[in-house]
Amino acid sequence: MPENEVVMSEHAAAASEKPDEYVPWREFLTSGYTASLALVSLGVWLHAADSLVVATMLPAMIADIGGAAFVSWTVSIYEIGSIVAGAASALITMRYGLHGPMSIAAFLFGAGCAASAISPNMGLLLIGRALQGFGGGGLVAMCFVALGVLFPRRYAARALAVVSAFWGMSAFLGPLIGGLFVEYANWRLGFWFFATLAFMLSAWIALRQETATLEQGKTDTRFPLSRLALLCFAVVLISYGGVRVEALRTSGLIGAGVLCLIWFFRRDGLAGPDRLLPHAPLDPRHATGATLLMLMMLPMATVAITAYGPLLMTVVHGTSALTAGYVVACSSIGWTLAAVSVSGSPERFDRIWIAIGMAVTTLSIAGFVYALPAGPVWLIAVCALAEGGGFGLAYTFILRRITAVAPKEDMQRITGAIPTMQRIGYALGAAYIGIIANASGFLSIQTPDDAGNVARILFLACLPLALVGLVAMLGLVRRHPHDASL
Repeated sequence: MPENEVVMSEHAAAASEKPDEYVPWREFLTSGYTASLALVSLGVWLHAADSLVVATMLPAMIADIGGAAFVSWTVSIYEIGSIVAGAASALITMRYGLHGPMSIAAFLFGAGCAASAISPNMGLLLIGRALQGFGGGGLVAMCFVALGVLFPRRYAARALAVVSAFWGMSAFLGPLIGGLFVEYANWRLGFWFFATLAFMLSAWIALRQETATLEQGKTDTRFPLSRLALLCFAVVLISYGGVRVEALRTSGLIGAGVLCLIWFFRRDGLAGPDRLLPHAPLDPRHATGATLLMLMMLPMATVAITAYGPLLMTVVHGTSALTAGYVVACSSIGWTLAAVSVSGSPERFDRIWIAIGMAVTTLSIAGFVYALPAGPVWLIAVCALAEGGGFGLAYTFILRRITAVAPKEDMQRITGAIPTMQRIGYALGAAYIGIIANASGFLSIQTPDDAGNVARILFLACLPLALVGLVAMLGLVRRHPHDASL
């Protein structure tokens, strides 16, 4: 065993002896996990910042290579790749370990960026975006697996807080980086920038000496391509249904997509040791199912402010696009500030922080029902801070909580499924609110009052989704035999 791995093992053993004490930042940052933390943070940041950079560069890309009709697919195809790769990541790491698959995922992301950078037309750019989605989605899911494997439970909340901070920074750095390349260079160099970072990350992972200790179970069974194809088809139907919202067409596509999703969950549940997802992934009676259901429903409920908030603010309150964008970005600020502030909390308070966080996020949606139509703008920003802050309070401790109470044999599936279920939630939520927005008169808005009525209906329709997530949360925070030892 390499010397640095011995040192990390000693740190892990020492940390596991006192899992329920306050963890000072100094202790965490000098505990021997700095390189692992930097690696995981960079992997998550690449995925988080990429979409915002591309959104900023998109007008310049369209002006150069055309393809305006396929603008929505630059996002959709990335999300589809992310979801499918994320679902496969746990099984891949269980079969082949963490080292090689993470390096390959980073390389695929870089290859996708390089393909986009040299694209002469929208066709090749979409292929590049698909590769970025597969690489980025797999990389993030494996980074979450790494958080559960490389760090002892005592340090899990601190590590996740740092990752959350990097995710929050992407809300500002992503558009800034994209804008700088468009303004002072060109959009192709923006993709080359991300390709270079991804290739460097891939090489870094490949050359590292220490390896994560995973319970590998290599078998001769075939890789579940048919299940992944079914999941891909389900997400394509749901995403396509949300691109152009029409009552009959959209309802049919989303309905078919949801049925395919249910079929996927059913087939995967019968796959035994070759499951992609943990047992009963949406059953709130189990801690695992409760967690994943909560993490699917809350993103569904909160995607409205990101998708429609800026446009509605500009119509109702006359704000500039830049102001509206930064009001929405307050969600990322709130998430980061909350996560960093409470991440040293002892484990015995995890259930309390999760409950408070999810309750605050739900209340923020109720706040949007009033604030977005009535104003003032600063109140909308406060609600956005609360929405992100609630997630930050809860999310920081979810990984540590589920690690403590879930079956050990499913741990890699659970950690890999966390970002995947979030992505599925965002895809479903985007389609859902698209239907609600159109049904409430979004396309016929003529006055600020019309926009205010649409905003009110939109956020009222999100409240039931948040309440389902809040009820599911009870399955995670209820008393468990593990809690008696804290």
